[in-house]
Amino acid sequence: MYWRILPSAVVALALTVGLAAPAHGAPSLAEVQAKVRFLEEEATSAAEGAQEAKVKLIALTRTLNGIKAKAAVQGETLSALQKSLGTIAIEQYKAGGLGQSLELLFSSDPTLYLSSAGSLDAISRRKSAQLRKYEAAQQRLNATTLTVNDKLALVVAAEKKFKAQSAKAREKLAEAEVLLSKLTKAERERLAKLAAQEEDADQANSQAAARALSGISGRAGIAIKYALKQIGDRYVFGSAGLVTWDCSGLTMRAYQAAGVSLPHSSAAQSRLGKQVSTKSLKPGDLLFYGRPVSHVGMYIGGGKMVHAPRSGSRVKITTSGSLGRKPLVGARRF
Repeated sequence: MYWRILPSAVVALALTVGLAAPAHGAPSLAEVQAKVRFLEEEATSAAEGAQEAKVKLIALTRTLNGIKAKAAVQGETLSALQKSLGTIAIEQYKAGGLGQSLELLFSSDPTLYLSSAGSLDAISRRKSAQLRKYEAAQQRLNATTLTVNDKLALVVAAEKKFKAQSAKAREKLAEAEVLLSKLTKAERERLAKLAAQEEDADQANSQAAARALSGISGRAGIAIKYALKQIGDRYVFGSAGLVTWDCSGLTMRAYQAAGVSLPHSSAAQSRLGKQVSTKSLKPGDLLFYGRPVSHVGMYIGGGKMVHAPRSGSRVKITTSGSLGRKPLVGARRF
């Protein structure tokens, strides 16, 4: 389990009950907790990076499959044209045509043979037309094959990034576990108790704020209502409901309920909708944090937002300013 860093007031209180650095110079509980918080935020950013890569991977794979299907159809067309050329050659041979017809029939590349033999002028217009169709079909297939190879390279790169970002998220949480494991049982219990008290207070304040909210209509109202119902649910990497969430999974499902389709990625969501000034926010606007973007929350008015913060926390209402090391960098309206 991962613990959150406490706000300054709570940390100050904690220091009075034994979070100060011990005499032997080991890190204080407050310092350990601050480091754990930093690692959790790093893990959350990496997880959102993985989600962005996953969204790209899905889109690229869908595109690649479409191009492959197109290439298959073009291949069938090319084969049919090649058979047609063979049939024409046989017909000409039976009619006492040029002996070159046999060479055309058995050539593995009709266009190459005809080019080298100068035979285009020696066959009928119908044959010339078929040959031109064959050449065009071959060129289309070649171009499509190149596109397939290009898209395949992009798919491989997106998959590599997804795996790397996912691994980074796990590594950061593992580092946090190591830090916590070095504490005594009593110290871990003290941290857990303080973190639980803070989370409970946040949840109580969030529920009160949610009950007081009213008068928001339209798509924004539907999305906000959906998000508020999830208050108290745990944050889990890559989750999009129905009982656990990450930040972009929550906003995606909330707007899905309002009839708006969004990708499961804060970075991808930050490129959609209408860009609005952070000084002219309206309830329902999505707020984006970090450079590059690695977090998203939903503005509910009054300088507050509902969001799924990070590992070790739960969906809640907080102020909509900067999140620790992550500045507010933009807003979008849907």
